[in-house]
Amino acid sequence: MGTRKTRELPSRLERTRRRFERWRRTRKIGTRIPDSLWASAVKVAGTCGISRTASVLRVDYYSLKKRMGEEAAASSRVSEEGAMAPFLELAAPATVGACECVLELEDVCGTKMRVHLKGVEVPDLAALARSFRGVES
Repeated sequence: MGTRKTRELPSRLERTRRRFERWRRTRKIGTRIPDSLWASAVKVAGTCGISRTASVLRVDYYSLKKRMGEEAAASSRVSEEGAMAPFLELAAPATVGACECVLELEDVCGTKMRVHLKGVEVPDLAALARSFRGVES
């Protein structure tokens, strides 16, 4: 069998992996992972992905996924309670007159298309005609 090259880990994931290893060397058997380490794992998983983070840190994938969901729910509750969303007005485009037309297209094979359009700009009509003819723009 050939040797396998290991990929270089992102620095944030590597730092978190070292913290987990330090904790594992000094813990008592059966001790739960501290919340501070879980919080670091959740942050890293947000950028590096749950699967990769779980395998590098040697933690249960589903436990990490669950904690990520809890973190997202908690942060959304804080943002909902923290501030109201600003008012955003969406103005309708001003039209001078309602443009209305009937467009009838026929290709060389005899295929016909009739479209009744209201309020459509000329560039949109040209794109529709090119699409019907099968011409790429």
